[in-house]
Amino acid sequence: MTESFKVIDVDVHNEQNDSALVPYLPEPWKSRVAAGGIGSVSSGYHSPVGVLRRDAVPPGGGKAGSDPDYMIKQLIERYDMEYAILTGVIYNIAATHDADFAAAICSAYNDFLIAEWLGKSKAFKGAMAVSTLDPLLAAREIDRLAGHPDIVEVIISSAARMPLGQRFYHPIYEATERNGLPLALHPGAEGAGSTTAPTAAGYPSRYIEWHTCLSQTFMTHLVSMVCEGVFVKYPNLKVVLIEGGIAWLPGLMWRLDKNYKALRSQVPWLTKLPSEYIREHVFISTQPIEEPDNPQHLIDLFNMIDAENIILYASDYPHWDFDAPTEILKRLSPEAKRKIFYENARKLYRL
Repeated sequence: MTESFKVIDVDVHNEQNDSALVPYLPEPWKSRVAAGGIGSVSSGYHSPVGVLRRDAVPPGGGKAGSDPDYMIKQLIERYDMEYAILTGVIYNIAATHDADFAAAICSAYNDFLIAEWLGKSKAFKGAMAVSTLDPLLAAREIDRLAGHPDIVEVIISSAARMPLGQRFYHPIYEATERNGLPLALHPGAEGAGSTTAPTAAGYPSRYIEWHTCLSQTFMTHLVSMVCEGVFVKYPNLKVVLIEGGIAWLPGLMWRLDKNYKALRSQVPWLTKLPSEYIREHVFISTQPIEEPDNPQHLIDLFNMIDAENIILYASDYPHWDFDAPTEILKRLSPEAKRKIFYENARKLYRL
């Protein structure tokens, strides 16, 4: 790297075949997955470039991102990363219909993560997955594993049946706060299964539309969490918005503040501007960062949201739109880079 700064990557997808979870499942789910796999939980939109990097396929075969040793070599050692938060992909199970099955899959994945990944490198830290289909089961899972020293986060899918601020989901936030962990939202199954349409206008035709409009889901969830009083009810909760973009945030904060001034009677539990709750409780990841032709425009946008204190570096390895730490945010000051690539995540995850 041309500049010397430490790196913590907050979005690294460790993949696995469905069969890898079978030993960690109880019946009847063990037999079901052994016979037919987990089943599709993807959005169903075709990407012409695929989803995974072809060069991330391990030398011995298998899915890209499925070999801890190869990930260490290709990602951790190559970019001299101090820590990588393993986010997996199993959170998308919340797009299915069976809450008990989804909870069992998440528990099996979490046990698999601990047994077969977290001990492979001091750099690996884990995000435990829970399903939003049954928040009480999710809370039980959070309490079960929150004490593990290498579990540093709870992760849920941003694909859901309703906005995530609504009271149905509050047991997840209560358990997350109670155990002192951040909560991450991650996209991937918007429009699939039992989830709502992936855009405010319905179902688009192509992957490029679906992928571009993922920010709409994050806007909805963030406004919901603020207006439903999640950050008032759970004052120590921190939320990480992963892979939803960044450029939309200033306009959303302005619009919400403006509306609050006239409509505050609808949300009497809020005692300060909505943007203040966002700045105090919300972090947002770099990948996939918008990169305008004029780099100064991005710097101006960053200044509008106090970006150097709320943004976390994410590579999204091993996905097709991977962002290397050496290739993004080159024009930021050394101090801003130190915070975004390392210090913000170190503090948030208590590393």
